[in-house]
Amino acid sequence: MGIRPGTLEGMGMSVWNDRRVLVTGATGIVGSWLCQRLVAERANVVVLVRDWDPLSEFIRGGTIQNCRVVQGALEDYASLERAISEHEVDTVIHLGAQALVGVALRSPLATFEANIRGTYNLLDAARVHRDLVKRIVVASSDKAYGDSDLLPYTEDMPLNGRHPYDVSKSCTDLLALTYAETYGLPVAIARCGNIYGGGDLHWSRIVPGTIRSVLENHAPVLRSDGTNIRDYIFVDDVVDAYLRLAELSGSEGVRGEAFNFSPQSRINVLEITRTILRLMGREDLQPIIQSNAKAEIQNQYLDSSKARESLKWAPSFDLEAGLRRTIPWYQAFLESRA
Repeated sequence: MGIRPGTLEGMGMSVWNDRRVLVTGATGIVGSWLCQRLVAERANVVVLVRDWDPLSEFIRGGTIQNCRVVQGALEDYASLERAISEHEVDTVIHLGAQALVGVALRSPLATFEANIRGTYNLLDAARVHRDLVKRIVVASSDKAYGDSDLLPYTEDMPLNGRHPYDVSKSCTDLLALTYAETYGLPVAIARCGNIYGGGDLHWSRIVPGTIRSVLENHAPVLRSDGTNIRDYIFVDDVVDAYLRLAELSGSEGVRGEAFNFSPQSRINVLEITRTILRLMGREDLQPIIQSNAKAEIQNQYLDSSKARESLKWAPSFDLEAGLRRTIPWYQAFLESRA
């Protein structure tokens, strides 16, 4: 990958050293590992935490002990403004969101409040304190593109969400673009597919759900018919992507732009399930296919040429390599809970 994100070439010094970084969504899968990386690179990390989750890798792994914690929700503008102002934040990495399609289907209003209001609250707090904030990354999703017959998604395609979660991400992106275009905020958007790795405790997702099923000697359950094609990207590659984008978010050609991040390896849900079964030596367990998923887009995958060319980013892990790092994390986690 060349220069490791966050490292100055030839100096062995992190560009994040002593920078003041606000991370929303720190207790999630990406936030946990992103904060760990930032702490290791000697950043001053401030996190917005709504709920105390002792099972989060961010908390159980001890990263929280090296961060400043602001208790609050994205829907509360005052908490976000206070986090930026009182801690003199110069970089914002906005990961916080209601991130589950099923929850969005059941509770669209709460999803819109967190994902849409939460985003414009954060961006406007950054606008008010633009003398402090020099870099902003907004974490989005391939869901922002909605359903399309033309694949892979490229960044010049329209944002066309139709279901609650997808719409919330389309709106998130439009808000970020608005603040970049109208107010000149140094904001850039990251769009990823399905992120996997240790620390994801949303068992309804295919990777953690399948691994847990195998470890508990149960057949994995697929809510879909298994034919849905998706991008799967390992969390370490996502952390690299976000940090690289944050470094450059105020630069010409990056500010106000969206970037897809993908290993560009497409696989359907049944195939990734069988890959996990093979890696865990349990091909005898036959997946149970329920075919009852709702508000799911059939096929989604990304073209990441723009990120590779403009940001000099490339993934370090293919699917098998990422899964081989992921499975032991869940083995240790579930053993610790037994």
